[in-house]
Amino acid sequence: MRNELGRYAHICAGHPFRGTVPEARNGTVIVVQMRDINPVDGVAWKQTVRTNLLGRKQPDWLQIGDILFVARGTRNFAVCVEEVPGQAVCSQYFFLIRLRDPNTLLPEFLTWQINQLPAQHYLSKNAEGTDQRSIRRGVLEALPVTVPPLEEQRQLVRLAGMARHERKLMEGLILNREKQMQALVLKLLAVN
Repeated sequence: MRNELGRYAHICAGHPFRGTVPEARNGTVIVVQMRDINPVDGVAWKQTVRTNLLGRKQPDWLQIGDILFVARGTRNFAVCVEEVPGQAVCSQYFFLIRLRDPNTLLPEFLTWQINQLPAQHYLSKNAEGTDQRSIRRGVLEALPVTVPPLEEQRQLVRLAGMARHERKLMEGLILNREKQMQALVLKLLAVN
């Protein structure tokens, strides 16, 4: 079944920081910024900063199963939040996607689908701005999504996970070979 994303998910902007995130070593809140995520590894929690939030408005705290969508820049992709090591928010450069019914659409499957060519083509075609490209919330809500049966979604998520794991293994082998070659070169070209 094919519908618009807005039918299956609530979408809101990340927490509105003015300028850079004010870092506080003993802050009570973790902030996920664009530099803290990538489409292969998800959220790198160890490199996030801490801060203290001011204001009366209750923030949208990140939850397991939330999807962070990079709304600005040339690479618009999504990552699924698989763990939350404390109270955390995402910065204003993200849209926070929270599924209305995870028994209909799996967050991992939706994340995978957003990162695939058909969705990426739609997002690229509908991005706005010349200096800094961005995706408006209405564009993201209108993103066409396909919702197969849950078992099919689970199978695709497992397959995507295996492909991600294979990629990491291959990258590790390549890095290891490069280190071996560097050591060989240093040994071979060493001046006595």
